[in-house]
Amino acid sequence: MALRADGNADWWRGAVIYQVYPRSFQDTNGDGLGDLKGITQRLPYIASLGVDAIWLSPFFKSPMADMGYDVSDYCDVDPIFGTLADFDELMAAAHALGIRVIIDQVISHTSDVHPWFVESRSSRTNPKADWYVWADPKTDGTAPNNWLSIFGGPGWEWDGVRRQYYQHNFLTSQPDLNFHSKDVQDALLATVKFWLDRGVDGFRLDTVNYYFCDKLLRDNPPHEPDASDGGLDAPDSNPYGMQNHLYDKTQPENICFLQRFRALLDRYEARATVGEVGDGARSLKTVAAYTSGGDKLHMCYTFDLLGPDFTAAHIRNCVDAFQKVVVDGWVCWAFSNHDVNRHVSRFAKTEEEQPVVAKLAISVLAALRGSICLYQGEELGLPEAELAFEDLRDPYGIRFWPAFKGRDGCRTPMPWEAAKAHAGFTTAEKSWLPVPYEQAALAVDAQDGLEGSVLSHYRQTLALRKSRPVLMDGSMSFIDTNQDLLAFTRTKGSETLLFVFNLTRLPAEFRLPVGMSLGDVVPMPGFEAATAAGSIKLKALDAICVEVRG
Repeated sequence: MALRADGNADWWRGAVIYQVYPRSFQDTNGDGLGDLKGITQRLPYIASLGVDAIWLSPFFKSPMADMGYDVSDYCDVDPIFGTLADFDELMAAAHALGIRVIIDQVISHTSDVHPWFVESRSSRTNPKADWYVWADPKTDGTAPNNWLSIFGGPGWEWDGVRRQYYQHNFLTSQPDLNFHSKDVQDALLATVKFWLDRGVDGFRLDTVNYYFCDKLLRDNPPHEPDASDGGLDAPDSNPYGMQNHLYDKTQPENICFLQRFRALLDRYEARATVGEVGDGARSLKTVAAYTSGGDKLHMCYTFDLLGPDFTAAHIRNCVDAFQKVVVDGWVCWAFSNHDVNRHVSRFAKTEEEQPVVAKLAISVLAALRGSICLYQGEELGLPEAELAFEDLRDPYGIRFWPAFKGRDGCRTPMPWEAAKAHAGFTTAEKSWLPVPYEQAALAVDAQDGLEGSVLSHYRQTLALRKSRPVLMDGSMSFIDTNQDLLAFTRTKGSETLLFVFNLTRLPAEFRLPVGMSLGDVVPMPGFEAATAAGSIKLKALDAICVEVRG
């Protein structure tokens, strides 16, 4: 608890959060799967990056149909990851290093082997009969409506005992909870309190806008390709994106539940929430609703920067739109996570370009107003792994292969030692996913202390961000330019910094706005842009940070 003694309730504002995918971080017992002891072992490395918090993807008891996002016990650790004692040890070690711990709360649905669902499906009259979304079939026996599952097929599964359908937004083994029931809300909040009492610093709320569905179970209308109310970002091979998801998620009742969640958190000191919002073109409006007023979520992140675009226009449009729509809320920006292709593979046009793009991407991210999430391995410049079908473990990728290869390519084990088997991740004969040579060659020991490496650049960039309060919560203003450049200022008090990023493959010259006077250049290792009389000259994929006088 000493970590919270400074009373900094707003520690999350501007924080750098490092996402750990436990089964792929470090294996200590030789079974080919990462575990909590492995995370504890590697905490000094995480601390060396200069991050403020770690976000742990699910480690709860689970049959692992969806790699832990199908929970069967919210208040215990799955044996493959260790024990509650191992978690307590991890948290104590993290706090001793000044790192806060955020855990993934997956409460929109459970596993179908969760005791709640086992009881709910046993009859229509048991005490938990309404704890999940059940509905009668249509007169012809088909599903109650046209809702789809993100993982393919209808969003409904028939149960022969109840002679009803139950809703599932994901796998059929991930039934959706009925948040219209206060008993369900109370039970879930009790599990949240369990972890708060254990000392966790916050929660990442998975699919936070999926908690409620329409009480009337109305059909979703089709998605018009040019409409502004589109569906979830989904691969083209997935028909889920063909609907406008008006009724199966993002319902108004969710606001009241988030207020209940926040009221519970506010009984504890310096805790925080970050919500995952997947809501297509409506995402920013949803984020605004969920983070406004100081009585719901502390911050949210969307899928806006998780696509293939790494251009000045796209980044500016995303940030500008957020600042206009989300007036009093807060955002958490990210280029990568456990659900999308690694961003150096999305952004770089050639393999040779990847380390340069990796450095440029973190420099952009660290300069934006908001908090930021980093995904394990991106600080090494890891590319997306190319895996064979027989190596896949992700049900999403298996379902849509080969049109969509799923999420395993970004979930391969963390490479620690280039020369060791499985890059030092495990001593097992086989790891749960293979470590490709291309990733092993970028291992931590190959980059640690090496001037000019992507890892060194990450450490230097995060140190710069932390050393300048203006980058934590200062205001942000874009500068108009008729070139394909990303230019903006960050201001707090008397300090103003100018950032200019050239994300193109051609040299560029940025002309200073009338009346702007530049001071000292703030070192950004790895870039060569330089100031000249009234202008800044940038090479391809280049950047600069300069103090602004007056």
